[in-house]
Amino acid sequence: MGVRFLSLLAALFSATTCADDYSDYGGLPVNFNREDNDPSLLTLSGRISHNYFRPFGIQGCPSACDCPIQWLNAIYCDNRDLGHVPFTLPRRTRYLYVQGNRIQHLPAAIFSNTTELKWLVLDRNEIGNEAIGNGVFSSLSQLENLYMNHNNLTEVPTLLPGSLKDLRLAHNRITNLSSEPFRDLVNLTILLLQGNQLSAIDGNQMKGLKSIVHLDLSNNHLAEFPENLPVTIQQLYCSRNALGSLPPGCFAQFERLLYLRLGHNSLDSDRLARDVFNVSSLIELDLGYNNFTSVPLVHQNLRYLYIEANRIDEFNVTSFCRRVSPVDYSQMRILRLDGNKLTYNQLPSDWIWCLRIIAQIYI
Repeated sequence: MGVRFLSLLAALFSATTCADDYSDYGGLPVNFNREDNDPSLLTLSGRISHNYFRPFGIQGCPSACDCPIQWLNAIYCDNRDLGHVPFTLPRRTRYLYVQGNRIQHLPAAIFSNTTELKWLVLDRNEIGNEAIGNGVFSSLSQLENLYMNHNNLTEVPTLLPGSLKDLRLAHNRITNLSSEPFRDLVNLTILLLQGNQLSAIDGNQMKGLKSIVHLDLSNNHLAEFPENLPVTIQQLYCSRNALGSLPPGCFAQFERLLYLRLGHNSLDSDRLARDVFNVSSLIELDLGYNNFTSVPLVHQNLRYLYIEANRIDEFNVTSFCRRVSPVDYSQMRILRLDGNKLTYNQLPSDWIWCLRIIAQIYI
């Protein structure tokens, strides 16, 4: 028994501290709170044999799942070809991983014995809205992370607990949003909605999101930029939509917008206010694979500009610097202009004084 115990601990401690493939979790790295003793793995698949767990007989562990002794509050039922969430879950369960199964239904009382759940990962199942029991999540007053990427959702689930901080619903079939699901989510900081079928969004529907920092709307069907989005957003991703223009001053509302991704749209220089991207808080701006014919005006604080694969045929220093002096110059570190109609010979002689601290420029 002692040898087996040591073997199990060695296998657990040698495991990596984060998921190897983030694509199953909405394409965003997963953060663990070590001070709260969060399990540092979302799956044990390929890391340790199920045979290690059986000799210890963790009380209440469902027969189809694994319950490592390192994390007594974690239940691993992922990638088991399960047709339903296990009916008998220990009351102590705080971390439940059931991704990669064939689950279609979430009965209303399925989590009634596990009201202390903090993490619930339901990625890559077959769950649709019609099969979600009324109020199935509402009793989970401590739930902070709910992942339902790669399912069959057509709407954002309702009656979600106000404790949620991270809601991931990427790659479903969501066609529209309403204000009801977001009304009480005042603690939510991350919302992933990329890879759905959204064609229009009214930002007022998200008024309840008082703490939202990261919003991903990429790979939808948006033809117009959503206005009235929460002002707290710092990372806004709208790549791979059908945006052809942007309202003047549409980014001025944000208190501290740091990262803006608008690549793979149909944005055109002639249909945009030249200073629409002149936002002092921006650090990174992605405009690659659009229809720009000139570099738009950006703030001197911008550090990373990706505007590759457009139709730009001229380089104007005033896009980056309105004036140049010993203390006035661009903070640009990386500039991608490759895939345009430019050559190095077209760079004006004074560009180096404006972009004096640049590390990489691609033309």
